[in-house]
Amino acid sequence: MSPSRQMHLGAFMRPTTIHTGAWRYPGAWPDANFNFSHLKRLTQTLERGCFDAFFMADHLAVLNMPVEALQRSHTVTSFDPLTLLPALAAVTERIGLIATASTTFNDPYHVARKFASLDHISEGRAGWNIVTTSNPDAALNFGLEAHVEHGERYKRGREFYEVVTGLWDSWADDAFLRNVETGQFFDTAKLHVLNHKGPEFSVRGPLNIARPVQGWPVIVQAGASEAGRQLAAETAEVIFAATPTLADGQRFRADMQARLAKAGREADSLKILPGAFVVVGDSLEQAQEKRRTLDSLVHYQSGLASLSIALGHDASGFDPDGPLPETPPTNASQSSRERVIALAAREGLTVRQLAQRLGGYGGLALVGTPAMIADQMQQWLEEGGSDGFNIMFSHLPEGLDDFVDKVVPELQRRGIFRARYEGTTLRDHLGLKRPPNRFFA
Repeated sequence: MSPSRQMHLGAFMRPTTIHTGAWRYPGAWPDANFNFSHLKRLTQTLERGCFDAFFMADHLAVLNMPVEALQRSHTVTSFDPLTLLPALAAVTERIGLIATASTTFNDPYHVARKFASLDHISEGRAGWNIVTTSNPDAALNFGLEAHVEHGERYKRGREFYEVVTGLWDSWADDAFLRNVETGQFFDTAKLHVLNHKGPEFSVRGPLNIARPVQGWPVIVQAGASEAGRQLAAETAEVIFAATPTLADGQRFRADMQARLAKAGREADSLKILPGAFVVVGDSLEQAQEKRRTLDSLVHYQSGLASLSIALGHDASGFDPDGPLPETPPTNASQSSRERVIALAAREGLTVRQLAQRLGGYGGLALVGTPAMIADQMQQWLEEGGSDGFNIMFSHLPEGLDDFVDKVVPELQRRGIFRARYEGTTLRDHLGLKRPPNRFFA
């Protein structure tokens, strides 16, 4: 294969790992999720590895699972991302900083102001992961008796995006004169009052912060349902996809490219990064043994709860050693449910086996030596399955260190991943254009 395209790498952090057994792995940091010194060290290591971005997923409620399972989760609590990421901005120089913020349980003005602030503090490294929030328990923390219906969440999310990006364009880039002699701080002709009035929001504006360094922080999404794909085609610049096979990745990429064209967007205005769980070994056998050890540390109750969340349906009554029974769609994540059903059918898994897999990680897994992992990543890149990957590390710090110290040099040797940062902003890293100001062209 000839290196014709450059790979992009995000690091999926919650703010640590996704695998339920990771905190129990020998030598792992059990407290990494709530230890700033550890998180600083991990992020600086990612920056040394020239990662595009550190991505912090967020939850607005503890995971909606029985307490018997919840007690085994190392991500039951975590920092607020827009408190953590500015702190990480102060101890890093180049790596992008992406945070989740829900459109269902926030107001647009707050989100616009916080991400504009992060972009200025980090000197242009912020990204906003738009989610509509699938956990029904989150609704109970915000004065609601039941979760907002799936379609309504996406309608609100679309208008939310319009308001936030409109607020980011409140000021022209050259609005602030700061003329000490005349005493004029800004040019009034270069201030726009939004005056948005729509079905969901009424927001006057303007935003009381200068236009972000990047124009807008990079827009990131992860939805794979029909509504999620359409929202992403209209608004997203990066998609964190969940495509477990290369063929799935190729189909997803083709679908998104077709949607982009219909939306009047350029093909390279959207980067697709599938989640990839990576286990690195000096040999295939060692990597496989690491994966077996990790998966053995997943308690069945925890795995069963993960299965229930993914299905949006209580799986505790299922026959553990029987096949996955049919379950009706719910108001939870539709794409997660579809992925689980497809996984069970593809591999003929029992409920017990499926729960064990989901309690660890049930999606794309790259397990092997650095060269074997680089082979698969290069194949995905060059055969149109992705623009790179959103890496999930097996355990911390060793799993992350192994990837940065062993896999990244292999990718660099092949000429498909940067050896140093060429630019300073997240848009520079991703090759994304700075959006023009819609009010001050």
